[in-house]
Amino acid sequence: MQWGRSQQTRRARRRKPPAPSLSRSNLISGLAIGISPGRAEKSGEQGHGTNSIRRVMDGCVVEENFSGGDSMPLRGMSLSTFDARAQKWKQTWVDNEGGYLDFVGEFRDGHMILAREAAKDRRQVLQRMVFKNISAKDLDWSWERSLDGGKTWQVVWPIHYKRKI
Repeated sequence: MQWGRSQQTRRARRRKPPAPSLSRSNLISGLAIGISPGRAEKSGEQGHGTNSIRRVMDGCVVEENFSGGDSMPLRGMSLSTFDARAQKWKQTWVDNEGGYLDFVGEFRDGHMILAREAAKDRRQVLQRMVFKNISAKDLDWSWERSLDGGKTWQVVWPIHYKRKI
């Protein structure tokens, strides 16, 4: 495709969006970078995995690479960015089981919550990830679901992350 001069000029005039700062709205990304390994419990079993998290794309995107290690076969990655216009975090997750999930959320009251709507067996299911008890050394993460429109939530998968030193 060839670009005409006016298209090139308009494209050159577009300003690069500023990289998100480590403000309250995106604090979780700064704290989570490099956290590994995590202790995971799923279906009553405990295991250990790793999660490598780093900033990419001039600091505007948080890239996560998860491995369940010997505990589980799940391998996945996510890309997250802060949408300044919407004042929301947006994340896309893909994995080795063919999973594709998209989340939207925010940091509020000491928690980062990224949520989505899904359908299972023709039923609406709300799903969310909750990051809490966040400190410079560790944090708790949980995968939760609601079958009643968000009135109640069930923790399906809790993980305690510790920063790898």
